[in-house]
Amino acid sequence: MLKRINDALPGLVLGILLYGVVIQFTGMWFAEDKLGYTIGLWYGIIIAVGMAINLATVILDSVTLDGGKNANRRIIAKSILRYVVVVVLFFILGYFRFGNLIAALVGVLGLKISAYLQPLLGKAANRLRGRGDASCPGETETDSADADELNADRGKINKEVTM
Repeated sequence: MLKRINDALPGLVLGILLYGVVIQFTGMWFAEDKLGYTIGLWYGIIIAVGMAINLATVILDSVTLDGGKNANRRIIAKSILRYVVVVVLFFILGYFRFGNLIAALVGVLGLKISAYLQPLLGKAANRLRGRGDASCPGETETDSADADELNADRGKINKEVTM
């Protein structure tokens, strides 16, 4: 489902979740209130995943809208709404004190970390899948061999036509 919104979104969400697991295990050694730390961190991770999905839908809307005069306003409104929701969720967390606010902020930073690491994780995933050139996610070694064979056939046909 996420891939229908944006091709990079599943990798981004997976990166956020992996970041959450790594930070969970490393931070547990240093946190005094382990339950508050865990709740705050995963609260922030869930917010980061929600922001990533919202960002992808805003990008999809910006690409698919016809460019009408209201299109830019709707994109700006959705972006502002995303930040207002994050501020409200952080306010709720801080007001009711059911989790660590700093850990929640660290969790939201998972969106940035995942966005920076996503090209590297994509290349690593392509290599694990056995893809030939990790920079070209749709092309494997057999695809490029088939393309070379197809180009050679086209060259033969062009020579026959010109003779």
